[in-house]
Amino acid sequence: MNFWNRQANKTSYADLSDIELVQMAKDDKEAFGEIYERYLDKIYRYCYYRVGSAKDAEDLTSRVFYRALAHVDGYEDRGVPFQAWLYRIAHNLVANHHRDRSRRKIIPLDEYIVSNVYTGASTGPETNAQHMEERDRLMSVIRDLPEDRQQLLILKFVDRLSNAEIGEIMGRTEGAVKSLYHRTLLALRETLSDADDLLNMAERKAK
Repeated sequence: MNFWNRQANKTSYADLSDIELVQMAKDDKEAFGEIYERYLDKIYRYCYYRVGSAKDAEDLTSRVFYRALAHVDGYEDRGVPFQAWLYRIAHNLVANHHRDRSRRKIIPLDEYIVSNVYTGASTGPETNAQHMEERDRLMSVIRDLPEDRQQLLILKFVDRLSNAEIGEIMGRTEGAVKSLYHRTLLALRETLSDADDLLNMAERKAK
């Protein structure tokens, strides 16, 4: 099978909905090739920000689509978007990846998160060092969050999905996602504030 590097004419597939493509993909592998191209970047980004390694992310992304292809015949439209099904496959494979390797999850979330916790734009090169320090500190805090909160931040700020889409992927209501999001941001701000207080106290004692 060679849908990874297919160069077929996509005109007959590009305008179809996911559900139409899924139905076709049960008999037509070119239709699955369109699904692959439609979601490749999103699934790769999700895997990368969960494992922190381009090589591992590429391997996991391939496994996601191979598994999806292997089980597409059994997929049924039950009102949940097809992309949620793909993300759940990715989530399970990433979880297995971390469990098998028994290592700490590394999530190099970028400035998307920082820009939503710290307000105010950079005023010039002289602020770069401070922003890098803030980002590193924030990344350290994020890595200690429960897995569901890390997943939420990735889906929201990296893949830029709506609360409704995130809810479908995580199996939660839109209201529950909003609540988790606000609790997560509050926890981040509180932890960072506590760290600032400890640093200030240490500096005062050192004087």
